Amino acid sequence: MIFLKPKKSLGQHFLKDKNIARKIVGSLTLKGYTDILEIGPGTGILTEFILKLGMRQICLVEIDSSAVDILKKKYDSQNSKIIHGDFLKMDLGSLFPGKFAIIGNLPYNVSSQIFFKIIEHKDKVVEVVCMVQKEVAERIGAAPGNRDYGILSVLLQAYFNIECLFIVNETVFVPRPKVKSSVLRLSRNERKELACDKELFTRVVKTGFNQRRKILRNSLKSILLNLEIYDELFAMRPEQLSVDQFVEITNKIEAKSKDMHKSQ
Repeated sequence: MIFLKPKKSLGQHFLKDKNIARKIVGSLTLKGYTDILEIGPGTGILTEFILKLGMRQICLVEIDSSAVDILKKKYDSQNSKIIHGDFLKMDLGSLFPGKFAIIGNLPYNVSSQIFFKIIEHKDKVVEVVCMVQKEVAERIGAAPGNRDYGILSVLLQAYFNIECLFIVNETVFVPRPKVKSSVLRLSRNERKELACDKELFTRVVKTGFNQRRKILRNSLKSILLNLEIYDELFAMRPEQLSVDQFVEITNKIEAKSKDMHKSQ
């Protein structure tokens, strides 16, 4: 194993167990895509197994220049492209001509931002297999009514089916993190678009959960303004609502707003 000193500033915790690496890569279904993007490959413990899948092209995105040097020595080939850059600042839509999958051991400190970026490119990202903090995985996969259910749960579940595949102990990382990790598989669902205004939907979800103990009629005051909407959904708390109910609320707000403007 090639040693690379983990950088705390990048939230690096390198997986050292090849059996777990093989299991993570084996969790890809390989259905509906021929290209794979790996986030933060480090020294390439997952990459070794990804290359054996026979994909058309593999793109490795790594922010650490020291890791990039190692990857180029080990894996620079015709069907693997190594990019030294920040995944969060990349134009994902231009990387591959068609749909693709994403895989990676995600840095704990930016995992939420990575998921928001994936949502932006939901039309091209068919599948995501990733390792994240166990606590983050529980939030993403939580169902309505669960205390872990929140912003990421709703926004990701709007477009992806979420599966928590297995838990990974702290002992297989360098340095050892203080928490357990979980491997998730996100599979694009059949919803092509939300049946409402996407920007307003996102605003409603985020605003509602920012004051999650309040009922939505009170937490959404900054959006509702003077709109009077008498509906039982607005008497509920955000963690009680499904994705479809958030869509319904968004449409009710938009419709009421249009009616009010017409009457003025």
